[in-house]
Amino acid sequence: MGKSLQEVAQKLKTAKERVQLIYAFNGVGKTRLSQEFVNLSMPLEDIDDVGIKYRKVLYYNAFTEDLFYWDKELSQDGKPKLIIQPNSFTDWILRERGDTDIVKKFQKYTTEKITPLFQEKNITIEGKRRKTYPGVTFSYAAGDEQTDFIKVSKGEESNFIWSIFFTLIQEVVDVRKEPRVSERSSNDFDELEYIFIDDPVTSLDEGHLIELAVDLSELIKTSSSDLKFVITTHSPLFYNVMWNDLNRKASKKHSKTGGSEYDPRTDFKKYRLGKMVNGLYNLKKQNNDSPFSYHLFLLKELQLAIESNQIRKYHFNFLRNILEKTATFLGYSHWQGLLLEEHFAQSKSHLGRVINLSSHSAHAGYEVADINDEDKDKLKELVEYITSTYRFNGSD
Repeated sequence: MGKSLQEVAQKLKTAKERVQLIYAFNGVGKTRLSQEFVNLSMPLEDIDDVGIKYRKVLYYNAFTEDLFYWDKELSQDGKPKLIIQPNSFTDWILRERGDTDIVKKFQKYTTEKITPLFQEKNITIEGKRRKTYPGVTFSYAAGDEQTDFIKVSKGEESNFIWSIFFTLIQEVVDVRKEPRVSERSSNDFDELEYIFIDDPVTSLDEGHLIELAVDLSELIKTSSSDLKFVITTHSPLFYNVMWNDLNRKASKKHSKTGGSEYDPRTDFKKYRLGKMVNGLYNLKKQNNDSPFSYHLFLLKELQLAIESNQIRKYHFNFLRNILEKTATFLGYSHWQGLLLEEHFAQSKSHLGRVINLSSHSAHAGYEVADINDEDKDKLKELVEYITSTYRFNGSD
């Protein structure tokens, strides 16, 4: 029986588990699910007017990045500046914790050559002076004693925003470890019940994405038992690492928290979110570290996209993934070995270039972009070829 996104959000909100991990393809509705989840605690149109102390849910999703935008006009000093829209969370974490942890986290996942530099500005609100942080520049160590100020890439920008959010989560977890409310270093998060994280920085390379997943899962396992996490992702690698790490108890030095000790048997649940033909959603419980028989499900998604003529660039990612897994299973050193040239008018190298060119994109926006009819026809041909040649039945 399918459910609406609101019903799925309600199910997640009332679950007893401390951590819920969800896999879903891009376009299924992960971001909308996060918004529905937030809306159950407080109407979205009112959430920006609520102070930190009264927030019951803290969330990171695509809309979080809307708080940051580049100044189209260079400032008077000629340095590109990333503007931070006024918000209580960025100001709070920078006032309370400073920028050291944010900078370290950002450089850990990118390069030590780039350093974020926060600007400070004092404003007066209701007669009280308050320190704010309206923008940030990025310095780049270009050589000996030479520093340039640059506009970072979109991936680096996303990583920077995540670094702020992750530092905020760290502070929340540290504060909430103290079970006695009167003894906490801050009471600003006493009302917080949920943290919802949708697809953190999947533009990272595999090594850094694994690091991020491990850092996040370890932080979650050390949090107090009365703070719940919902994490959604379209990355099989991120899902796999999170599953494996969260499926183990916290290390002894971190096992004691302000609540009960983390136990994956009772505190951790895994799902796959799918969209049904009728527009409703299916939240299916998962019992292993792969979100499903992954290559078989990808093949089914490709066949549906072909039948409905809804082929997008990210479908070439699906095809490449199927080829890589099939090659590994059959003992080929490279997936190109699966493409027998006598079956195609084009050479094997040409087919490889088509798949590589269409399946590698730096930003999520390109993954949903339209493609030309020639590439669509090539995708259809390749799917038909691997289905018949390697006898896939397409079952999930």
